[in-house]
Amino acid sequence: MDVLQLARWQFGITTVYHFLMVPLTIGLSVLVAGMQTAWVRTGEQRYYKMTKFWGKLLLVNFAMGVVTGIVQEFQFGMNWNAYSRFVGDVFGAPLAMEGLVAFFVESTFLGLWIFGWDRLPKKVHLACAWAFSLATIASAYFILAANSWMQHPVGAEIVDGKPTLNSIWAVLTNNTALAAIPHTIAGAFSVAAAFLVGIAAWHLWRKRKTDDEHRAVWRSSIRLGGWTGIVAFAVLAITGDVQGKLMFEQQPMKMASAEALCHTEQPASFSIIAIGDVTSENCEDVKTFNVPALLSFLAHSDFTTEVKGVQDLVTEYQARYGTNYPDDPALGELAGKPIDYVPNLPVTYWGFRIMIGFGAISAGTGLLALWLTRKNKIPDTKWFPRLALLSIATPFIANSAGWIFTEMGRQPFVVVPNPSGVDGVWMFTAQAVSRISTGEVWTSLIALTTLYAVLGVVEVFLIRKYVRGGIEGVIPPKKTDHDQEGKDELAFAY
Repeated sequence: MDVLQLARWQFGITTVYHFLMVPLTIGLSVLVAGMQTAWVRTGEQRYYKMTKFWGKLLLVNFAMGVVTGIVQEFQFGMNWNAYSRFVGDVFGAPLAMEGLVAFFVESTFLGLWIFGWDRLPKKVHLACAWAFSLATIASAYFILAANSWMQHPVGAEIVDGKPTLNSIWAVLTNNTALAAIPHTIAGAFSVAAAFLVGIAAWHLWRKRKTDDEHRAVWRSSIRLGGWTGIVAFAVLAITGDVQGKLMFEQQPMKMASAEALCHTEQPASFSIIAIGDVTSENCEDVKTFNVPALLSFLAHSDFTTEVKGVQDLVTEYQARYGTNYPDDPALGELAGKPIDYVPNLPVTYWGFRIMIGFGAISAGTGLLALWLTRKNKIPDTKWFPRLALLSIATPFIANSAGWIFTEMGRQPFVVVPNPSGVDGVWMFTAQAVSRISTGEVWTSLIALTTLYAVLGVVEVFLIRKYVRGGIEGVIPPKKTDHDQEGKDELAFAY
């Protein structure tokens, strides 16, 4: 593999790995703040125990997310310095805001929350929990604003051959970002919801035949997770529809590749599943099961809109952006070669369906959990906790598939041209890579992948340890000393 391929593999591996932690942190932080709010308002011990238990798991995940996230911004300088030089004036602004504003607030109030038990007034301590959780959302907002600018560049003009920021407000209110943010946050809540349902269902089943004093904790957690998962999936469907319509306008090739739509159709059918080689140019050997006119509706809210196919779009892209890469030695083997404007169709086609399918499975498990725990019932079948535990993985898979589709669907561009924007504010991925050797990229790729694998083992070990420890593992037993009789112990087992 050449430098470009290796750099893309490294960025993909580290980014997908990091994003396994991010949605759980975002979703769980808000839910934990909600649990603590319920405890402060009602005084019920089940909410206090829920806050302690799920808060402990949140902290483990957040710590790993910070460690794995550090590499992400460094990679722009390591493997993508040509990209950094080209878009740094614009792209650096939201990243700086994320680091200096959102992450600073996150870290400060998380520290106050961790060490503030028994030291801060209850309501002040609760405010710290909410400040931390809202800061995680703000952090996601700035990151998504930066990413959305790559998908749909706005608020910039070309000065001396480079994009220069002329409106940070335009970047932060980019319609692509405003659609991506609620979609991503809803995905985060679906991850946290499945996490609650799976672990709580296992604990309920584990002590189903004993008098478990914490049964109300696990049942409440299942109910919270179930409702959260259903609402999150509804928001995902609505915001996904908005994103689809924006994709039709801004990145028609991505929409065509999501359907492996070789030829223009009017009206266009939505492919549920394809049998055969979706990379075939003529599509004769591909059999699809379609819903007539549905793709036209997803594209433009009617059942008659024309949706352009891959082959017609290639001709348009070649006329607008050229047929060959520039004859620049910095492009290596691609210098002067024909530009392939078609993304990896198997990845985009199946990634899109994996995203939808696994997201639906997660929501279905939440609905099943609500049904089995209705009217104070406790599930006593072995298959349900096993299903719930396995379903924890489904929203993680859906989130990862969605991001892989989003990023690979815009190839060969690292900054996608804005059809109604300023000419020249776009960049081929092949032009963005650093001038380094394959040996250097191999070294960092192997080192970081190995490090991330070790960190993965550590996280699984810690999560498993505290999950198996249950409530007793995070709340010390009450003291029997007469001075402490009847009082609550409010210290984390840190």
